Amino acid sequence: MKKSTEAWDQLIRKLIEDNVLHSKRIINAMKNVPRRLFLPERSIEYSTIDAPLPIGNGQTVSAPHMVAIMNEALKLETGHHVLEVGSGCGWHAATIGEIIAPKDTPRPGRGHIYTVEIVKDLAKLARENIMRNGFGDRVTVIHGDGSLGYTERSAYDRILVTAAAPDVPPPLVNQLKIGGFLVIPIGSIHMFQTLIRITKDVDGNLKKENLGGVAFVPLTGSFGHKV
Repeated sequence: MKKSTEAWDQLIRKLIEDNVLHSKRIINAMKNVPRRLFLPERSIEYSTIDAPLPIGNGQTVSAPHMVAIMNEALKLETGHHVLEVGSGCGWHAATIGEIIAPKDTPRPGRGHIYTVEIVKDLAKLARENIMRNGFGDRVTVIHGDGSLGYTERSAYDRILVTAAAPDVPPPLVNQLKIGGFLVIPIGSIHMFQTLIRITKDVDGNLKKENLGGVAFVPLTGSFGHKV
């Protein structure tokens, strides 16, 4: 355990040195929520490697540097109301929960993240991981089609999509608050994908920023890839 903790801390320091991580709250969240706590048994020994890892059902959990990049791009604040599309094993949602709803924040001022997973077994895994690691009061896991968003709790300050979509799903834009950020990988299943940050202005117009090339599993569902 000590060796794993030291290796995780070393990885965090490397991400800081590379200027991937720079916000204090996000750095602390990454330190406090190590990836190994959310991985299947067979993947735990690789938890501190900065690469995606398999979590079952043909899916992966993102590399730590990618979670750091996306969290930084979201510009998360305490109290934010967040939607995640693609729960996976629940780790990314937990890091966000740690940022938007730190334990020392009074409950009325704490944020919440709703994370939607289309694969039933993964939704179950994410829910179990979230509850076991003490995030049940900050993270809610829903089994469903995340490309449709989650209207029951919209609108959202921030929306994160953790799988590559062919285009931006209109329901997600509709559920984003004015001035909010939507971070999503866009591209084909097998070719180059681009991480995009979208801001919606008061007139409903969208500003799109290219945050660089990425590689994600495909988004499925109504507004995902047909795989």
